[in-house]
Amino acid sequence: MFNREIKFTLAALLFAFCVYQFILVNIGWGILLLLLTGLMVLTIFRHENIIMALYYLRKQDMFKAEQQLNKIKAPHKLIKSQQAYYYYLNGLIGMQQKGVGKSEKYFAQALQLGLRLKEDQAVAKLNLAGIYLAKRKKREAEQYLNQAKKLDEKKLLADQIKLLRAQLGRI
Repeated sequence: MFNREIKFTLAALLFAFCVYQFILVNIGWGILLLLLTGLMVLTIFRHENIIMALYYLRKQDMFKAEQQLNKIKAPHKLIKSQQAYYYYLNGLIGMQQKGVGKSEKYFAQALQLGLRLKEDQAVAKLNLAGIYLAKRKKREAEQYLNQAKKLDEKKLLADQIKLLRAQLGRI
């Protein structure tokens, strides 16, 4: 919604007004303003459109998730980890709707920027393995499949890895 500089300025102003309210012994207003300041600081590090896109993605509503991501006009101004998740979510949506062409670029960019969670890295590498498998690039597909297997510590992707490994054997 707002860029980082505006959010930071608003958070500083809210915090200053919060301190002023505590000085005036308006404890209720001070606490309320402190909570609003915390919410503002949270949105500096977690972009609200990315959070909403994740929510819609979990509900399997790809159209609304894509709408939320399209609201981000300048992804290059996001924090590095937010950029990674922006491209990761675009890759997931692209796999469902648009096909593998753009998704490869999005997943590679997300991995390059650095996804925080190992599970997300594993999903991105598994999708890249599937893309390279569809393109008949066996070496790259096997490389990403092995990396996804190493990152999948909780064995959540074991079935998909077995399926891709079986398809890899047919090439």
